[in-house]
Amino acid sequence: MNDDSTLLVTVTGRDRPGISARLLSTLSVFPVTVVDLEQVVLAGRLVLGTVIDVDERVAPGVSRKRVFEEVRAALDKTAIDLEVVVEYAEGNGRVKGTGGEQLHVTVLAAPLRPGALGALTSCVARSGANIDRIERLSAYPVTSVEMEISGGDTEQLRAELAVEGSTQGVDVAVQASGLHRRAKHLIVMDVDSTLIQGEVIELIAAHAGCADEVARVTEEAMRGELDFEESLRRRVALLEGVDASALDRVRDEVELTPGARTLVRTLKRLGYECGIVSGGFTQITDGLVESLGLDYSAANTLEIVDGKLTGKLVGPIIDRKGKAITLEQFAGEAGVPLSQTVAVGDGANDLDMLQTAGLGVAFNAKPVVRRQADAAVNVPYLDTIAYILGVTREEIDEADRHDGSHD
Repeated sequence: MNDDSTLLVTVTGRDRPGISARLLSTLSVFPVTVVDLEQVVLAGRLVLGTVIDVDERVAPGVSRKRVFEEVRAALDKTAIDLEVVVEYAEGNGRVKGTGGEQLHVTVLAAPLRPGALGALTSCVARSGANIDRIERLSAYPVTSVEMEISGGDTEQLRAELAVEGSTQGVDVAVQASGLHRRAKHLIVMDVDSTLIQGEVIELIAAHAGCADEVARVTEEAMRGELDFEESLRRRVALLEGVDASALDRVRDEVELTPGARTLVRTLKRLGYECGIVSGGFTQITDGLVESLGLDYSAANTLEIVDGKLTGKLVGPIIDRKGKAITLEQFAGEAGVPLSQTVAVGDGANDLDMLQTAGLGVAFNAKPVVRRQADAAVNVPYLDTIAYILGVTREEIDEADRHDGSHD
């Protein structure tokens, strides 16, 4: 055994109360210190790993080899009593990647197949980074795991893992580690096809009998033939004369995206401030603010005169640039630096906002948005974004059980 080596002790067996305490108590009589310690339980099976070193301050000049031999003998006897298996390995502490940053990589899929995870971990290895820890965050509605990585370059890994994730059919998010993950945050979400299902203007158009005309203008905008403001004004003009009571019916018809209520409720428990910014209309988004308890909201406003829609808008238009500006305003009001903001959206109109935020998440987005966002989620559950932020499904469910909440 090398003079400067440490001893890795790995314990496996059926989990039950008191195993860790008994093993550590066995170690306590020896002149050793704990260098590293991790424990996980999978399907009722315990895996406990600890790295120990000789404490020369307590026992100066003691034979390292002799101490570790005595430790092994004592642990082997304890293992028989506990009906567990103990294995040993000589080493020099935890392996770290060379240079680079500390990163969190979150992988989401339904289902998550071994081949996909293997391809992603191989990608990490080829980059020269090292995986220090892998933790499961959720088993439903999607499976998600988080890897802690050392020695990685954020942008390089993000680009390489995005390509590999697309090939494997899984979502991957790469973020820098650090204390900022525990600091106060602000999340700002798009509304149409993100926080809610579908497009509000199409619901209104259905009541106005001009759904096909509105859809045609929308298609022109998607083809790049119209910018957002021109497209919006042309579509709103088609609503002229519609009774304002139609907006009440649309409010009743709006359906939240699955997991939306859970996401907002969970993040607010964690101290996040939550907002929405929409190219839609305040007549609808105000109801969402009240229903979800949102902290910030911005949207366009339909002009109503004598109980009828005039086909015009009131005030400045919230377009692609306006969404980014609104995010900055919300962050200022919340006292949160932009580096600690999260933006979520699905369309090209959200790109400036996603790129301005500390973390931009493309939610079931168009390819151009997925390519430019920091992370992409392609499952129909909005609360999966919580996993990207390091929240586990067990934490969400436990908090919901505590106060009786449900989505």
